[in-house]
Amino acid sequence: VQLQASGGGLVQPGGSLRLSCAASGSIFSIKVMGWYRQAPGKQRELVAAITSGGSTNYVDSVKGRFTISRDNAKNTVYLQMNSLKSEDTAVYYCNSDPPYYSDWGKGTLVTVSS
Repeated sequence: VQLQASGGGLVQPGGSLRLSCAASGSIFSIKVMGWYRQAPGKQRELVAAITSGGSTNYVDSVKGRFTISRDNAKNTVYLQMNSLKSEDTAVYYCNSDPPYYSDWGKGTLVTVSS
């Protein structure tokens, strides 16, 4: 399975973006899917995860602002990001949780700036 993230861009503080992660194969059997991000000079971190049953978990810094969802029929995982802050600026990736797929792809760049 190859994973391709898209939907990033430049947005002002307080704005919103919706990221998509399209898988080349079925994600139905992947128990937990996650969105990760890597800011300049920092390590990659898991920001949101969703189980095959729809249970979600978020890092504290995005709770109440980000929403992860998955559509197994479309082999796609989404990340709705609201009330964006400058500290959300990063390259966003998707992978399983824990990350199983070695090819992280290019990710999608989210820049929050006025």
